[in-house]
Amino acid sequence: MSLAIVSWIAGPVLHAVKQGPFSLRESVRVGPQALLGEVVRIHDDQIVVQVYEDTSGLRPGIEVHGDGQPLAIRLGPGLLGNIFDGLLRPLSGTGSDFVQPGMRSAAAGHRRFEPRIGAGALLAPGAVIGEAGSAAGSTIRAQLCLAPPDVSGVVESVAAPGEYADDESVCVVRQGDGRLRQVAMSHVWPVRMPRPVLRRVPALAPLVTGQRILDCLFPVAQGGKAAIPGGFGTGKTVLLEALAKGCNADVIVYLGCGERGNEMAGVLDEFPTLTDPRSGRPLMERTVIIANTSNMPVAAREASIYCAITVAEYFRDQGLHVALMADSTSRWAEALREVSGRFGELPGEGGYPAYLSSRLADFYERAALVETLGGGTGSVTVMGAISPPSGDFSEPVTSHTKRYVKAFWALDVKRAQARFYPAIHPLQSYAEDAREFAPWWAAQGNGQWLALRRRFLTLLDEQAQLERMARIIGKDALPARQQLTLLCAELVNEAFLRQSAFSEIDRVCSPARQAAMMRLLGRFIELAEGAQAAGVEPERIAGMGCMRALQRMGEEIADHELPRFAELEARLEREIAQITSARETRDAAHG
Repeated sequence: MSLAIVSWIAGPVLHAVKQGPFSLRESVRVGPQALLGEVVRIHDDQIVVQVYEDTSGLRPGIEVHGDGQPLAIRLGPGLLGNIFDGLLRPLSGTGSDFVQPGMRSAAAGHRRFEPRIGAGALLAPGAVIGEAGSAAGSTIRAQLCLAPPDVSGVVESVAAPGEYADDESVCVVRQGDGRLRQVAMSHVWPVRMPRPVLRRVPALAPLVTGQRILDCLFPVAQGGKAAIPGGFGTGKTVLLEALAKGCNADVIVYLGCGERGNEMAGVLDEFPTLTDPRSGRPLMERTVIIANTSNMPVAAREASIYCAITVAEYFRDQGLHVALMADSTSRWAEALREVSGRFGELPGEGGYPAYLSSRLADFYERAALVETLGGGTGSVTVMGAISPPSGDFSEPVTSHTKRYVKAFWALDVKRAQARFYPAIHPLQSYAEDAREFAPWWAAQGNGQWLALRRRFLTLLDEQAQLERMARIIGKDALPARQQLTLLCAELVNEAFLRQSAFSEIDRVCSPARQAAMMRLLGRFIELAEGAQAAGVEPERIAGMGCMRALQRMGEEIADHELPRFAELEARLEREIAQITSARETRDAAHG
């Protein structure tokens, strides 16, 4: 084990004189409490260490011991349903209210192991060796046990079915060099090293979020990347929590990175009480929460996003679809800036280090839909919130992030102040992959999705232009055709884009209900334009009895009541026909 003596300390950064060899990014233990750190720079006989715990009380002269391996975390069946800090140290089930200094992980739990291979079999990297059942008294579903990606060879022996500790050997493999390797239900993997896959595959289906404005107008691919920028109070955390509760991913990894303690306390209090809408069981059974609040050591915040993406990749390698919610990458970038300043590095744009862009790329590029080493298909979809100062989207974190994501969900302060949820601005947001999902929507019964999406966005753009004009000359001075445009756009906003986070019916909207709502609104626009062309005034259309039902259809028609949309459409057609007929009769009388 390598040894160094501390000569200088400044917050989470220390310099130490080497007494043995160290390697870059090597994990180290600092002082008598064995605080976790990482070597970030080597110069002649000195090393620079980034410490991930509180350094209060450290002084020059204490010892730094190297672990001989990179900063790594233990991945295994004990992750689901638990809450961890930014270094994947457990915050629940430890018997203590605080993470103790020098703590690495919780005591290994015991689970039932069912082997899926036998002695003499050829074990490939990342292959399934067995199944880990639930721990005693737990309701967490069984999970696959994977061979580490760096292990392959002939199986010498496999443990019999029974109860074993997570880190206890259940399989012995003779590798190609003749060495024996012990394989447990869990294994250790470096957080900064992406887990290998056979290949990446194109994404042809969106991640269904349950939010209409996202699924229908700005979809993100399953295995894609999305950014959620927004100023203070625009609802980033609420939206991410809604996505975690309603999306169709198999596993949720929720990362609170540098957020306020009261926000994370709300998450930690609420999530264990939530019911999974897909299975009716507790949502925590398929959730991993990583909490790194703003008062935790700043260096640990820098490492937290790598821990979170590594956990997501581990479940991806089991053939599962994983959604990672990171709230927020701006707080992570601020930690990067603070530690960089202590290193004495020259600041770049906005005071951030010059390598901010490459670090963001390292994180976002680990999202993908892949063919795993075990032969299955899994994905990691990353959704990162951004907190630009004063809502300025031209600041460095937002502008660099836009280079690596294909879905950009811009939250608007004015919409948030008007209590419009979700407060996503439809004219500042975009989704580059949207056209690729037209076949998927056709399979869901909405073959007109692409045309309707284009029609809605065009209508909203026309609304923005006409509202500027109406503020000058008055809405009543606009031509009837333009007044109808404003009416249709307002209906799209109120009936379709606004979605209540507190409504049992509307908090999550299924693709079938979204398709029915899109078709009905498209039909309204078509009939209303026809009536206006026949001379019907926009006021008569706005006064129809079905307008109230159209505005509230999202909150009043549930997923199991889809035939009601057809009934509402028939009512719409009758009322449009009545006011059109009345107009024609009146014109004939004045003829």
